[in-house]
Amino acid sequence: MRPMQKYSLWAAALLTGSALLALSVPAGASSHREAPFLTTAPKVDGTDFYLFRSYAPGRAGYVTMIANFIPFQDAYGGPNFFQFDQNALYQIRVDNNGDAREDISFQLRFKNTSKRTALNIGGQQVLIPLINSSTISGVNPAALNVRETYTIDMVRSSRQGLTRTRLAAANGATEFDKPVDNIGDKVFGGPGGYEAYANQHIYDVAVPGCGTGRVFVGQRRESFYIAVGKIFDLFNLNPLGPEAGGNENDLDDKNVSSIALEMPIGCLAAPGEPVIGAYATASVRQGRLLDRSPASGINNLSREAGPWVQVSRLGMPLVNEVIIGLDDKDRFNASRPRDDAQFATYVTNPVLPAVVESLFPAARAPTNFPRTDLVTVFLKGLPGVNQPRNVVASEMMRLNTGIAPTAQAAQNPLGVAGGDNAGFPNGRRPGDDVVDIELRVAMGALCALSGSGDALGVGCGPGDAPAGALPLTDGVRLNAGSYKAAFPYLNTPLPGNQP
Repeated sequence: MRPMQKYSLWAAALLTGSALLALSVPAGASSHREAPFLTTAPKVDGTDFYLFRSYAPGRAGYVTMIANFIPFQDAYGGPNFFQFDQNALYQIRVDNNGDAREDISFQLRFKNTSKRTALNIGGQQVLIPLINSSTISGVNPAALNVRETYTIDMVRSSRQGLTRTRLAAANGATEFDKPVDNIGDKVFGGPGGYEAYANQHIYDVAVPGCGTGRVFVGQRRESFYIAVGKIFDLFNLNPLGPEAGGNENDLDDKNVSSIALEMPIGCLAAPGEPVIGAYATASVRQGRLLDRSPASGINNLSREAGPWVQVSRLGMPLVNEVIIGLDDKDRFNASRPRDDAQFATYVTNPVLPAVVESLFPAARAPTNFPRTDLVTVFLKGLPGVNQPRNVVASEMMRLNTGIAPTAQAAQNPLGVAGGDNAGFPNGRRPGDDVVDIELRVAMGALCALSGSGDALGVGCGPGDAPAGALPLTDGVRLNAGSYKAAFPYLNTPLPGNQP
């Protein structure tokens, strides 16, 4: 049986179920606040990572990568709102030969500059307390009191060493302006004004040797969807209820900060290997000294130096959230894919299914150990879909750039499981329902449909996964049409004056 035929069986099994059972399954809000250290450092907390062939008309030759940071943003969170950390290093890393080592890295550094805007108050020039002094339009307007900019370095790795290129806009500028957050409709001239302003911050960038890409960095509406409140309330939901409309999306009233890159496929994929792996990280300096009497200005309280220390890592969704043990979450965030053998037991002998069975005895956990079916999905990729030829088992998002994108209107939110091979786990698009898919896989969906002859080659069969055929869901379902149709794909952030 050919690999693509195998995974059409997976589609059928994940879309239907043969039993009804009242049980609930723990999950999490993607990777929001998923590790102890990141609860103290939200600016470097990576929340979601998206990787997909661009599906906007005329952009099929490009790959879009989106890394979201700074979770749970209230739209009215002024007066400083949400800025990237100018003392941090944000990266999107790409492995294009399956060896678990990045071959290309896009590195972003931020800088925040106060314009020291002052008003004449009784004959004295007094600095204003707000991030803006009036309405805002255009790039770097005078009314914006703090200018936030960033640079992008593209670093290529080869046997000869590292090659670093500072990416530039069409006009030669290498420093890009980030739009301020959506303070409110009045500031941006009414409803719709913010998106027109933000779109002026989409830049074409020249990528030496492979063409022109695009970049956007700025606030977006939270893109992840999940019934997170009920899940944390001792899993207070019916996972065999309606897949759409069964529960509220608890993140619907939040914003997030995004780094979005759209690059030609030829900039990322290696000749002869269409599958790329990618993940996002954030790093901070090892040393920090707080000034007891900081100088006037912004971001002057700390002095940071020393080697970079990676504190956030995100590829496949929910891995650190519900797979990695509590005591190893910070260690996972500090690690690289090439060293993932140290975490292998969390995948081959996962805790999550056992927790489900302990709470709901009728939902028996899979019994095949080691869980080679999970190794396939999370660490290698599906054979014939998104597994590199010479793959080294390691956790990252993998995308087969040789599979054509599915038009927005035709996308299935269950991705490969819904017969749409351009979707999760072959990369991840904004509309893909990763919660439902991963819950079903964790409880043995691949085992259930592999059959007694192990047609999928995952090392297990239906007898190993008594609950593997259940169509588990958190009751929240969006689709591609819930998002923008073109780059940067994620929606306009909620304004600060929202009810």
